[in-house]
Amino acid sequence: MELTKEQSERYSRHIKLKEFGVEGQKKLLSSKVLVIGTGGLGSPALMYLAAAGIGTIGIADDDVVDYSNLQRQVIHYTSDVGIPKTESARRKINELNPDVKVIVHNTFITKDNIMDLIKDYDFILDCTDNFESKFLINDACVLAKKPYSHGAVVRFQGQAMTYVPGKGPCYRCVFTKPPVEGAVKNSKQIGVFGPLPGIIGNIQVLECVKYLLGIGKLLTGHLLTIEALNMEVKNMRLPPRNCDCAVCGDNPTIKDVHQSY
Repeated sequence: MELTKEQSERYSRHIKLKEFGVEGQKKLLSSKVLVIGTGGLGSPALMYLAAAGIGTIGIADDDVVDYSNLQRQVIHYTSDVGIPKTESARRKINELNPDVKVIVHNTFITKDNIMDLIKDYDFILDCTDNFESKFLINDACVLAKKPYSHGAVVRFQGQAMTYVPGKGPCYRCVFTKPPVEGAVKNSKQIGVFGPLPGIIGNIQVLECVKYLLGIGKLLTGHLLTIEALNMEVKNMRLPPRNCDCAVCGDNPTIKDVHQSY
């Protein structure tokens, strides 16, 4: 595949990077990335993945746009209120970059569909906002040997980490199991600082692109946290893979996603 004149111009700032070059940009154009969730994290992630020239982007969500989304979910506009988020996101991606093939999965992820959803993608972004989905995505990616980036935000706090098969701990190694229902309040209940999901979502894109090109250091074995109110950023080294982890440990008890939680 040769880049067209328009593509050479579009991606010229990437191509000038010695870590990218023409071959690196071609690799991105041939890559497939799935974003699960088109909310605060997924909105900026999708825009920057598209701008970077990821050739195939999958979008999984079953929600529709409402006014409360617009404070932070920048891929959706006021005119999109009432339509599926996947359709709203698809339109913006197509307008931004016609190189991108968009695959819409207008569905909520479940134990019954997640393995089929992730199977054809090179990298997954967990941009969901609930613990059940996060543990399900982790377990599915571990079982399917798929790399993925975890992101989460609430109030002024955000975090991100990356799982790569065979390298470092998975999300369940660190957090073990979902909290008891109602024990932890979500952003709908206690709010979220609008710009913060943009930062975390783009960190997830950084991790995705670095993984696809095999450059730099990933947040594998690390948890990056941001406390935005006082601008405190930490990159904490995590303990090694938990040998007793229920999904990636030496004697896993979760051998199928239907056992996830």
